[in-house]
Amino acid sequence: MLSRGGIAGRKDDGVARAGQAVRGDVVLAAGLLMVAAQLVWKFELVRRTYFRQDDFMFIARGLEQSLTWDYLMRVDYGHMAPGPFAIQWLMGRLGGYNDALAHGVTMCLLAAAGLALLRLLTVLFGSRPAILVPLGFFLLTPMTIPSLSWWSVVLGALPFQVAVPMALASHVLYTRTRRRRHAVAAVGWTLFAMAFYVKSPFILVMAFVLTLGWLARDRMTRVWLFYGGVLAAYSVVFFHQMFTSVQLTNDTVRPSLPDAGLAVEATWRMFSGSLVPTSLGGPWRWWPIGEDYALAATPAPLIWGSLVVGAAVVAVSLRYRRRAWLAWLMLLGYFLLADVVPVMLGRVEALGADLSGFELRYIASTSMVAAIVIGLAFIPVAGEERPWLRPPPRWRWAWAPLAAVCAAGSVWSVTAFTALPLGRNVESYVVTAELALARVPQDSVVLDTFVPVKVADPAFFFQYARVSKVLGPLAPGRVNWTERLSGPVRAPLVFDPRGRLNPVDVKGVTVPGGASCTPVGAEEVVFPLPERLAAGEWTVLVTYLNSAETTLIVRLGGGQAEVRAGRDLGATYATVHGEGDELALRTVGAPACVGEIRAGQPVPAEHGTPIPARPVLP
Repeated sequence: MLSRGGIAGRKDDGVARAGQAVRGDVVLAAGLLMVAAQLVWKFELVRRTYFRQDDFMFIARGLEQSLTWDYLMRVDYGHMAPGPFAIQWLMGRLGGYNDALAHGVTMCLLAAAGLALLRLLTVLFGSRPAILVPLGFFLLTPMTIPSLSWWSVVLGALPFQVAVPMALASHVLYTRTRRRRHAVAAVGWTLFAMAFYVKSPFILVMAFVLTLGWLARDRMTRVWLFYGGVLAAYSVVFFHQMFTSVQLTNDTVRPSLPDAGLAVEATWRMFSGSLVPTSLGGPWRWWPIGEDYALAATPAPLIWGSLVVGAAVVAVSLRYRRRAWLAWLMLLGYFLLADVVPVMLGRVEALGADLSGFELRYIASTSMVAAIVIGLAFIPVAGEERPWLRPPPRWRWAWAPLAAVCAAGSVWSVTAFTALPLGRNVESYVVTAELALARVPQDSVVLDTFVPVKVADPAFFFQYARVSKVLGPLAPGRVNWTERLSGPVRAPLVFDPRGRLNPVDVKGVTVPGGASCTPVGAEEVVFPLPERLAAGEWTVLVTYLNSAETTLIVRLGGGQAEVRAGRDLGATYATVHGEGDELALRTVGAPACVGEIRAGQPVPAEHGTPIPARPVLP
């Protein structure tokens, strides 16, 4: 028979378990509410974004390619990302620039990342209120904000942020249960991340560090061999593809070490001006790059203040929490190996220390790692023995004012970023151009110029910054694109900077026609120009009144072009590479009679009628 004391003890245990269950439910509900609130808050930013820069290139490439191994596994400047390539391929076939679909995918991934982190924190630490702190850090930090405004970055960073906690949670469960399915799940989530993001191999490295410091380490040989085999196979495929993939510059990747001084300067900027301030609610101020993006522009006093506060936070954790040093070492190692090294090998020489160091998309993935590290540095892992070096101080809520200040700073920083035009002007250009292409006559000739730099910079994307690549998917087969005007092109059109189609005008020098046209035959006729044309490519417009169709030879200095000229009244275009202060014409075949001649650059006509009359405002 049970004694009265035993019955009372069981009742007490039951009450305690019920209390823990209720507390766990409250923590879970609070976490879910925080994730939902984050989605409402960030949707205001996401809904105002649009496609930008290499987004257009990737969608255009997807439309050009079949869904083959070569297309999916091409390493693009250090990134092997078959997942994003497959989505871009599909996106082009689901309406091209479907920003509503992109926004929906972004919000779903944001929700999945928040829920995945909540699961990991619950598995790792238990359902205790303390886990809401690292969760809140991840949901609030501005470290991820610029990446949310760039579709191509979203497709890499967010799936990774979903996979990291899911893989680590599965690994933790494996160390506790030794069930193979958890190890397989950890690898499965890692492979999922590898399909989207080049930093994904570090997931299994983090699993090793996590085990080294806080999990059961016995009988792990087989799982380490399993993980190692996955990393080895990935490395073989990645490096083979990296050194054989042809880039936009028509060559392969040749990694090189940057100047040591530049590398140190860029690394310090990434750490002091980006990582530390954004971990504390910064950068508080932004440096706009164009109209739809910005870099961190943390004021110098706040950089030093952030370093002092960050050092104090680390020092407190090291004083009280056993193995906190390993948690911070994991964060530092990830930052140096996953964030800094790829930038040093691939971009720092071209971008410089400032552009490399204050670009938050390079450290966006670190937000998830930092959240996990904050938990490890301050919260005992479930079942951990002797988690403290000394008894925790009585003032356990001393962190709350700092958390409140960081949360307020995060709201301030995000609000400042959303004050930018973001995707509004680029969307206006694309939507206006789509309307223009729908209204012009079928088979109209459109000059294939480069889109404005705000849409896609030709310095980076070359031919993929031409209007035929960016705007062609909006009206496939409707118009005829030409990079250069040649021959008697009827009513050619050109896009203006606002996305409207305008008649082409040749802006430069003009040789006016006389009272009657000037006869031109087999002998060259020279026309003096009002001013000298420098060496370059020039478009020449020749008006004529011919009795028969003929061929005109147009010469400028040492360059010449052969173009057709029709019968009766008309005009023909020639593109000539040359320089000089006179233009020479002759014919092959029937003689011609020419009137006004213009030489210069083809531009939208100032007094033409644009289509549509006004840009479309989103």
